[in-house]
Amino acid sequence: MSDKEFSEKTSNEIAYDLEKESYNEIFSFLNTATKSTAQDVFFKFSNHVIVDVFPIMTDDLFLKIFTKVDTHKAARVLSRLNRDAVDEKLELLPKITSREIKDFLNYDENTAGFLMETILLSCSKDDTVNTVLEKLRKLGDKRIITIYIIDEEQKLIGRVPVNYIAIANPEQQLHELMYAAYSVDAMASREEVLAAIETHTLLQIPVVDIHNHLLGIIRNDSVLLASREEVSGDLQTMFGAGKEEHALSKTSFAVRKRLPWLQINLVTAFLASMVVGFFEDTIAKITILAIFLPVVAGQSGNTGSQALAVTIRGLALKEIRIGQWLRVAKKELLVGLINGVAVAITTGIVVFFWANSLGIAVVIGISMILSMVIAGFAGAVIPIGLKAIGQDPATSSSIILTTVTDICGFLSFLGLASALSSVLGIV
Repeated sequence: MSDKEFSEKTSNEIAYDLEKESYNEIFSFLNTATKSTAQDVFFKFSNHVIVDVFPIMTDDLFLKIFTKVDTHKAARVLSRLNRDAVDEKLELLPKITSREIKDFLNYDENTAGFLMETILLSCSKDDTVNTVLEKLRKLGDKRIITIYIIDEEQKLIGRVPVNYIAIANPEQQLHELMYAAYSVDAMASREEVLAAIETHTLLQIPVVDIHNHLLGIIRNDSVLLASREEVSGDLQTMFGAGKEEHALSKTSFAVRKRLPWLQINLVTAFLASMVVGFFEDTIAKITILAIFLPVVAGQSGNTGSQALAVTIRGLALKEIRIGQWLRVAKKELLVGLINGVAVAITTGIVVFFWANSLGIAVVIGISMILSMVIAGFAGAVIPIGLKAIGQDPATSSSIILTTVTDICGFLSFLGLASALSSVLGIV
């Protein structure tokens, strides 16, 4: 099929036509088509076609389709395939792209994403019953009891039980038989999955990402098995064999987990104290500055913590990727600037009447804006940076952030006070 014919058909239509052809025909089209055309068509193939085609795909074709592609979309497709084969292919991609895709593929063992399997049949709402029957026969999996309906963006929009397909008119379209589809987010816990299955009396439930793209399904027997394993794991944890600390973990285990970070935090606290020490003479001359130090540090710390919480949540829920760090940082810079100006005005007014000094009010106002802008930026960049080097951002982000916000807060406030004291008549 030529690019000219592609221009006359949608990628969905071409994928549908190619699925009726041999795999040689599919590879011939993908290899000769332009990069964008090959990508568009490949990601529209049905699950069973991708499962069969991927293992025999050449490295050159893999790079053609998966280089400079939306990593979230790539992960949705690759999550349906054998993980060992996927990991081998991912080594061909640039490191940052490979890491982003792997990040989407790696789910915590307590989440729906970890429990799901990807052998399912998804169809368009305009597909006929006859088309579905052909796909079912080709897939040959007797466990399929539900057909899931997706739109052009692979978003879940409904379901049709297989027994409805069996008795329907062959020319009927799926939208005529479609029912609402209850689903769970890939980051949902086992308890949430089990509750959803019990509430809606389902034998299986589809798993979607945050944008409602269909990723896989969970069968109720998988949830029950996982629940039994979790109970066993909890018993081990009670005897100190767990990997993470729980409320009833051994004291020695808790100390071993917490003490190193407390020691690191102590070092960072001394760093902040050293910054204050650099301005000992200024504080000695303008003692009232010491009163307002916690105000600057506290506000910048809270600003950074807000940005940190939102960013870590975005990384955990797969809302953002490492490659989007600049976009996230720009947003937090702007938020920090706007909030900084608003807080600076309020702070300046309070300090003016408290200290009876316009100079100190101006200094703390400017300092508040600077420190909150820096804190917002740091709160966004630190967890993404840690993620980029393969570290858990939830483990050490807060300690690094506290260091940055304290040092920047003290430095901006005391530094400005020292530099502008004569100009603003503070002394």
